[in-house]
Amino acid sequence: LMLLAASFFWGTTFVAQILGMEGLGPYTYAAFRFALGTLFMGALWFLYRRKRASERRAGTYRSGFLPGIPVGIAMFVGVTLQQVALLYTTAGKTAFITTLYIVLVPLAAVLLGQRVRAAQWCGAVLAFVGVYFLSAYGELTINTGDLLVLICSFFWMAQILLIDRYASTVDAIELCLMEMIVCMIGNATLAAVYETFLWSDVVGAAIPILYAGILSCGVAYTCQILGQAYVEPTQAAILMSTEAIFAAVAGWIILGETMSGIQMLGCALLLSGALMAQVRGTGKLQRN
Repeated sequence: LMLLAASFFWGTTFVAQILGMEGLGPYTYAAFRFALGTLFMGALWFLYRRKRASERRAGTYRSGFLPGIPVGIAMFVGVTLQQVALLYTTAGKTAFITTLYIVLVPLAAVLLGQRVRAAQWCGAVLAFVGVYFLSAYGELTINTGDLLVLICSFFWMAQILLIDRYASTVDAIELCLMEMIVCMIGNATLAAVYETFLWSDVVGAAIPILYAGILSCGVAYTCQILGQAYVEPTQAAILMSTEAIFAAVAGWIILGETMSGIQMLGCALLLSGALMAQVRGTGKLQRN
């Protein structure tokens, strides 16, 4: 449920990004978005200070700040490559190629010594086909943007696997807070080098920035970390890919976009894949 909640906020944030970037550059928008996410997570970190103090006394506390650095770098590179790729390719193809992590995650999990059940492999393939029908049906050409998105999908895979490694062993709030800080600094640096903005444009994009900053960055990434503490990475990847469905529905309701019969078939296949991945248990897999 936490991973589905994260997918909902990420999917609906695609609409917020489209609206927010009408007057702001992608790096500037992302910098303000992750700055808000940092403030939100910083407030949570402060509120939970007594809980951390009790964990220190009990000897169970492990800081999430240091592990949050590689997680944040993986997410920052993934987000940045995705933003740049949109200058050269379509949103549909971007969404489809990004979700290659649905297949890459179980492959990497096997290489790292984890078992992946047959139902999960079938669910991953079914979800991947579903995303194709939903977002990139009929688009067969490959360009520079597509190659950038392909590289991006490997960094999303790394982010999922890194969170799987740390989520159940370190402070989740500190892990997410450092993730936000790394992305904020990275995007602010790129914005300072490549973009300019007017404060009036920032005010005009206040609602999309607030939605993406608090709900997508603060709430959703926290849900991802907490959810992955109990769900194996292959299941997590498939569940999080349902953001494509939420994005399509949000675009239909808010932006007036239409969905074809093929796209609806894609939604059905993606949901079927997500359900299939839940067959026979939802706990963490044992390492060999």
